Amino acid sequence: MQLTLRCRERALEQRIRQLAREEGISLNQAAIRLLRRGAGLEEAPSTPRPDRVGSRLDHLGGTWTAKQAREVEDALRLFGAVDEELWR
Repeated sequence: MQLTLRCRERALEQRIRQLAREEGISLNQAAIRLLRRGAGLEEAPSTPRPDRVGSRLDHLGGTWTAKQAREVEDALRLFGAVDEELWR
């Protein structure tokens, strides 16, 4: 099926383009996804999708205590060390 839509609403165009970028999909797929959501045929994701890079780690932001953050930084410090012998 082919359907042609004409819309001069800039905000809607920007939203379609934004969704296409975020999801890594075509403009056509983004428009269809938004149409399906608007028609009640598909729910907008309410939780981060595990198969997408982006906001899926947001729920972890700010959850460490200062002590935990220091422990992680201390553990990672080893990976910042350069072995000069390997680079000669």
